[in-house]
Amino acid sequence: MALWLQISVGSNEPLYAQLVNQISKAIAEGRLRPGDKLPAVRKLASELVINPNTAAKAYTYLEQAKLIVTKTGSGTYIADKNERSTDIAEVNCLNERIDNIITRAINLGLKQKDISEMFMSRLEKFSKKPGNSGEKND
Repeated sequence: MALWLQISVGSNEPLYAQLVNQISKAIAEGRLRPGDKLPAVRKLASELVINPNTAAKAYTYLEQAKLIVTKTGSGTYIADKNERSTDIAEVNCLNERIDNIITRAINLGLKQKDISEMFMSRLEKFSKKPGNSGEKND
């Protein structure tokens, strides 16, 4: 798995956040599916040539977000979508980010139709991945 992860030491984004974002995106796109096993922290750190504490911090964040689950003695796996709960604080944060994106688009001179088409195009990118309906299963 670690081969497709790209860490940029020169980035302003912390290394653990780069891992979190890339793994989260792979889950959203369906490249990582529920039940897929992630490499052990030490193995991931070794392959990416980073401190094991950095990999552990990323896994901790992903586990708190309920995107992954660690089973003692077995390993770390992608969590089942049905076991995830919606965090209202995260939804509010997401709404703020969407508002900021809309504001930037309007300030660039884009029309509502263009913004809507752009959003739907990006959403379809995630919805068309294998095993990903783009909808939350209740």
